[in-house]
Amino acid sequence: MSGKNIVALTDKNFAKEVLESPVPVVVDFTANWCGPCKALAPLLEKVADAHAGKVKVGKLDVDDNQATAGEYKVFSIPTLVLFKGGKIVDQSVGLVSQDKIEKMIAKAL
Repeated sequence: MSGKNIVALTDKNFAKEVLESPVPVVVDFTANWCGPCKALAPLLEKVADAHAGKVKVGKLDVDDNQATAGEYKVFSIPTLVLFKGGKIVDQSVGLVSQDKIEKMIAKAL
C-alpha cells in the first residue's frame, strides 16, 4: 500500500469507505504477488493525486479480504471497479492505461 491518497480497504471498512462514500470510488482489487497489479499501482497513485477530494481511490487485497472480493465476483486481478452512490458504474479487468482509468472516472463525475 502506498500513496497518500490511496485508502486501504478491508472487508470491515468496505461499506463505510466505498458504499457510503459521498464521492465516487475506484476500487483496485489487488494482491501483493500480482505483477500487473504492481504495474498498475503508480498509475492509480497519479489518478488519486489528480482527483483528490473529488474521487476516492482504494486498494483491497483479495487474499486478505476474500468476502468482499467474492461478493463482487472478482476472479482475475487486477480488477478496477468504479462505485458511485454505492452502485457499480464501471469496471475493468487486467492492466489498463491511466487514460482508461480517467475515462472510467469521467463516467461518475
